[in-house]
Amino acid sequence: MAMHSINAATVAATLVCLAAFGATPSSAAPSHNPLAGPGPTAPARFVPGPCPKPPEPIEALSGARCGFLEVPENRARPGSRTIKLPVAVIAATAAKPATEPVVFMAGGPGADTFDDIPFLVDSGLNRDRDLIIMAQRGNLYAQPNLACPEIDRFNAKAVGLRYDGPASQRPMLEAVKQCRDRLAAAGIDLGAYNTTENAADFADLRTALGIKQWNVYGYSYGTNLALTYLREHPQGIRAVALDSLAPPKNTILPVTWGSARQGIDGILDACAAEPRCKSRYPDLPRTLTEQVRRLEAQPLVLNARPPGGGAPVKVDLDGGALVNLLVANAVPAADVPAALDELSRGRPERFARARAADSVQSAGVVAHGLIESVACSEWVPGSSASDLLNAGRKAFPRWPDTVLAQAPQLPFQYEACRVWNVLDRTAAQRVPTTSTVPALIISGTFDAKTGASLARDAARTLSRSTSVQIPGIGHWVVPQSPCAQRVLASFLARPTAPDTGCAAGLTPKPFTIIPK
Repeated sequence: MAMHSINAATVAATLVCLAAFGATPSSAAPSHNPLAGPGPTAPARFVPGPCPKPPEPIEALSGARCGFLEVPENRARPGSRTIKLPVAVIAATAAKPATEPVVFMAGGPGADTFDDIPFLVDSGLNRDRDLIIMAQRGNLYAQPNLACPEIDRFNAKAVGLRYDGPASQRPMLEAVKQCRDRLAAAGIDLGAYNTTENAADFADLRTALGIKQWNVYGYSYGTNLALTYLREHPQGIRAVALDSLAPPKNTILPVTWGSARQGIDGILDACAAEPRCKSRYPDLPRTLTEQVRRLEAQPLVLNARPPGGGAPVKVDLDGGALVNLLVANAVPAADVPAALDELSRGRPERFARARAADSVQSAGVVAHGLIESVACSEWVPGSSASDLLNAGRKAFPRWPDTVLAQAPQLPFQYEACRVWNVLDRTAAQRVPTTSTVPALIISGTFDAKTGASLARDAARTLSRSTSVQIPGIGHWVVPQSPCAQRVLASFLARPTAPDTGCAAGLTPKPFTIIPK
């Protein structure tokens, strides 16, 4: 799924089971059709104000024009309260910038949008055009903020628990229930935190800022949002760049296993194509399967020091944890063959340290409430636990069912959504976007979260799209690839004829070779 790749457990701990506790579906109001798009409401407005102040200052914000976009929480509900979304306009560095800015749609959902600014600036997004940043509804610095410190505290402890076992499920679901109960008691309309409303927020932002036309760049969940925005509000969109694509039509829980297979195979196949890697690690697919099966049957429990420093913590490394570390790119792709070989020889340190990283949590940064509201209304309905298991068996037929029964990065999500209990929005959301607006689709061959096949499917209904695949790159391609940065800059300059030549002949970074 289109999760932000900051850490695996951040997303993995966002679930619970509300029907079991007798809650009422959020946003269930008889006076309107809950699946209808946003209706007429008072105009949104932009109110200038100070920029957010992250704990570690972001240089680009020092000269930015900031403020809040004020919009209704639920456009389909008359009298809905007003919410505030933080906005920053970062000026272009060019002496004569282009007139059409770029608006950024972040991944997640629920990730800190402003934390992405240094990556965007380093990638040249504001070189020739102004760059517009807006936190999605519910995110950090927005009012209200759907953070769940209850889940953050669970995540810090989860590294020492079985990834896919009851010892994790019970406290995780309780943490999500506590968060949901607290947010609902505060009067937050959890059903209004969805992709349709997110898209309407961006449409309102363009109007409120008086921008005639702009370009859109999104990654991961931001591509899902961008395609929804393009479908529902095509006015004023000059071009759309989609990085690590998660199209609304295909974003359903069982699809996660297909993406995991594509990304993991990308790494293993690249090793097999590199003579030194193939010679040193001759049968990595078999090694991986053996380690998943062994660890699921007999998990390793050991102490490991987080990569950022600090005291060692207890970690539980089972088959599910190993798989999710690979999907999350928690071990750099160039080190994966060496890490798997070491693991098979009784040296689990690389994976153990990666697991320990999630013991250090920044409480309140991730909007777990937005994750749950989107996942439970748009990604989960329409499939079952047996569908998920069958998809896992198709992708990895020799892996244990206990691993395959949980979606990568989203364990116990079906149970979680019975707890979160928001209305099914798939009829409005899970549809293709058909458009003639120029589009750029960028994929990485090592992306195990949003596999390249999703990009190919979406391109079929984007008649003026250009697709480019960057070898050796995982999730969120542009910040990791100078070539992708050049392709994106070319696309923004000439949307119908971007120069993709740098991608030809690219090869992955050489793999780490350790002595036998």
